Amino acid sequence: MAFIRKKERSKERFSLLLLDLEEYYFEQHTAYQLTNRCPSQKSKFRGSFKVCSKSVIFEPEDASQPILKIPLKDCRRIETEEDNESNPFTESKPPCISMESRQVYLIKDGSVVAPYKIERRDQDFLFQLEISRKTEDVVQTLLQLHRASCLDKLGDQTAMIAAILQSRLARTSFDKNSFQSVTERPHMECEAEMISPLVTNPGHVCITDQNLYFQPLNGYPDSAVQIGLHSVRRIYKRRHGLRPLGLEVFCSETDLCSDIYLKFYNTKDRDELYYYIATFLENHMVEHTAESYMLQWQKGHISNYQYMLHLNNLADRSVNDLSQYPVFPWVVSDYSSPRLDMMNPASFRDLSKPIGALNTERLERLLARYRDMPDPCFMYGSHYSSPGYVLFYLVRVAPEHMLCLQNGRYDHADRMFNSIAETWKNCLDGATDFKELIPEFYGKDASFLQNELSLNLGKRQGGCSVGDVVLPPWAADAEDFLEKLRSALESQYVSEHLHEWIDLVFGYKQKGSEAIAAHNGNTPGCSIRIYMELFSCTCIWVNNNICFLSLLVFHPLTYEGGIDCDSIEDPDQKIAMLTQILEFGQTPRQLFTTAHPQRITPKFHNVSTATTPSNELSPLSPSEDSSFEDLTEESKKLAWSNMSKLSLQSSHKIHKEAVTGIAVTRSGTAIFSTSQDSTLKMFSMDTNALQRSVSFSNMALSSCLMLPEDQTVVCSSWDNNVYFYSVAFGRRQDTLMGHDDAISQMCWKDEQLYTASWDSTVKVWRCVAADINSNKRSQFELLAEFEHDAGVNTISVSPAGTLLASGTKDGTLSIWDVGSSSILHQLNCHSGKIHQMSFSPDSRHILSVGEDSSLKVTDVQTGMLISTIPAEEEQRCFCWDGNTVLSGGQSGDLRVWDLLTSKVTQKLPAHTGAVTVMWMSEQCSTVITGGEDKQIMLWRPQY
Repeated sequence: MAFIRKKERSKERFSLLLLDLEEYYFEQHTAYQLTNRCPSQKSKFRGSFKVCSKSVIFEPEDASQPILKIPLKDCRRIETEEDNESNPFTESKPPCISMESRQVYLIKDGSVVAPYKIERRDQDFLFQLEISRKTEDVVQTLLQLHRASCLDKLGDQTAMIAAILQSRLARTSFDKNSFQSVTERPHMECEAEMISPLVTNPGHVCITDQNLYFQPLNGYPDSAVQIGLHSVRRIYKRRHGLRPLGLEVFCSETDLCSDIYLKFYNTKDRDELYYYIATFLENHMVEHTAESYMLQWQKGHISNYQYMLHLNNLADRSVNDLSQYPVFPWVVSDYSSPRLDMMNPASFRDLSKPIGALNTERLERLLARYRDMPDPCFMYGSHYSSPGYVLFYLVRVAPEHMLCLQNGRYDHADRMFNSIAETWKNCLDGATDFKELIPEFYGKDASFLQNELSLNLGKRQGGCSVGDVVLPPWAADAEDFLEKLRSALESQYVSEHLHEWIDLVFGYKQKGSEAIAAHNGNTPGCSIRIYMELFSCTCIWVNNNICFLSLLVFHPLTYEGGIDCDSIEDPDQKIAMLTQILEFGQTPRQLFTTAHPQRITPKFHNVSTATTPSNELSPLSPSEDSSFEDLTEESKKLAWSNMSKLSLQSSHKIHKEAVTGIAVTRSGTAIFSTSQDSTLKMFSMDTNALQRSVSFSNMALSSCLMLPEDQTVVCSSWDNNVYFYSVAFGRRQDTLMGHDDAISQMCWKDEQLYTASWDSTVKVWRCVAADINSNKRSQFELLAEFEHDAGVNTISVSPAGTLLASGTKDGTLSIWDVGSSSILHQLNCHSGKIHQMSFSPDSRHILSVGEDSSLKVTDVQTGMLISTIPAEEEQRCFCWDGNTVLSGGQSGDLRVWDLLTSKVTQKLPAHTGAVTVMWMSEQCSTVITGGEDKQIMLWRPQY
């Protein structure tokens, strides 16, 4: 939130946050949008036409009109449109910029900050520059950028745009008319980028004997930024993307936000500027080290809060870099009592352990997974600080940053920052949630806890809108909540134990053997041999001490020196690596290599007297809408906890070939199944007999699903068609001829049908269940098409319907944004065909199984493969709850897996051939499997 306190241009709707990540804003022209091509009816909207490296943005002067963002990659045509009339008696009309695009974003319609609206259809746009002679130059620039955006490889796109940027910088120089005094003498000039959260703005840096200047290439937001050298109080070298290229300048001793953050194109320029300023300031500024601040803190000269800010600064944490945002600890653990008792140690979190080690059961599973992990080994698959986590907390005050990070949309309402207690509980129990807090929780501005902007952040499953953050019962209001947290941070208990948390985050337990030992209380007492076996690590002897190598708590990419990006020659791999670094978050620079001393606290008084008396606090009433949801979740948890006790209820051989699909009515009385024998069959549970058998063609059916209301079964076929079968009328009622090769799988979500095919595409069709159930012949409108390099074998849609995952025959996993029809991540996941994939219930991970006899877990946000679990044989299908997996294998057995330990907890004999399909009821209380042995089997966990 500190980065938002800088002067806001309230009247200006445009912001660099409207650009994509790593996109540049080059130039702007006053222009008119012509909204009708008929000369007699043409209407003009005056505004600003902005040329960016990946898009064109038009900001109308009329604030009621939406800002248009036209991605260059979606443009079919960009050209100059001339006036072809050659009448000597009429004045010739100025040329226009004509663009045809498949897609346009409508942003801030009515000046309201909201998720972007996307129009996906061919549209023509006509713009007339106020200075018409520049039209041809602008068109040529757009054509050059369009060619870059259409290159196949992301690395090639980035390289071409970088070349265009460097060419523009080389053709310009710092305008010395910006000097504040004619007596100023310039020392050096170079190119750099000004950094703010999620934004990079290129330009020219100039330093004189009096001032530091930055002049943006585009003149936005100001023609020049000027900082007087005499006003500088602090200056820090920064690493940006794990590279030593950053420099941050502060004109205050206490502000969290700097006055300027610059990223240079080479370390030499950065260092020269740093040493010039440092030399200038040597008589005006006292240089502090981690050790000097530590001494001040030990003696009580600075508070815990101030010390934490100083350590974050020294460890390269900056509010201008969301991948390295300042990190603060959770210190309170009690979010349910009516009164916060700061004299009771139980009210506080154990600061000697990281978040991931506070729950013993979860820690044991993580340690078991770590033991079996191939090099490079690391404990946690997600970080305690990342851009997503920072904006998770700050979305109510930084909505545009969240929209920028998430391609123009907010996160699902149930995954928002809704409640302090819920967030703390998830950090304790969640399989992949280890996030700490940010400085704002210990500040004085509580606006990030309140929806003061009246943002429409969506509705939760219970139907309630996302509004203010629900506070603990002991907080009277948001300001009181922050006041109590500040008191807790400065309390006797925290002051006596804060050094333990510093050891973990900034100190000697950050990595290496001490880091691993800090996450397992029993390890220090075990023998060297057991230690090495437990953590599969290498050891060496140094000065009669045992040293363990390659012991990392987080992914190696998050550590300083973890990888040399400049040594990567492949441009695509380099871009992917840098993107992964920025999105996943980074571990602070290690400040201490030995144990941090404890604070001296004999005269330190507990501030719990600042807590509000209990009679002034009233506990929050539990939500009336949550009882049914809680019951449903509890029943699911109970079912999954007993999944290893699956009991076979019945088996039925009803097909002549392998079973390929299973769909069940909500009542559970009828089971529909498809098979390679080309039939759809209906088995009645009431009569325990086959009731119907239908054939649509002589080709195999590959999958089936039931539409809402149980009136229609949808079947996909190897004959390239989708068939709609009416349960009530007992006949085929519609056919969708959708692909050029066999359809492998289908999904249905929110009136949209997703079809995957061996023709290397996934198509999205408008499919309104009510229309089909009413026996109307439907017009299946094609909404989107996702192209692949190989046949698509499996797909999965996220629970919220915003993401699509696809798996191909060559083992490639792709994650797509359904709203924008754009690809988010793509990785070579398996070494052969992917049999099945599925999102976790919280949409944070994707589990996949393939021909390479492995289960793989991919992080959705980063596209990073975070876990590979080898299996004895191919696993063909599965169901999972995010932690536990029930899978069906090639031999016909069922297996129950614990993902955190990467172990099979139960193996059950089932089919006599491969298990080909698996269905699970919504309550997880019934499982139906189908196999190559032509049977369907019904299972239930025994409680």
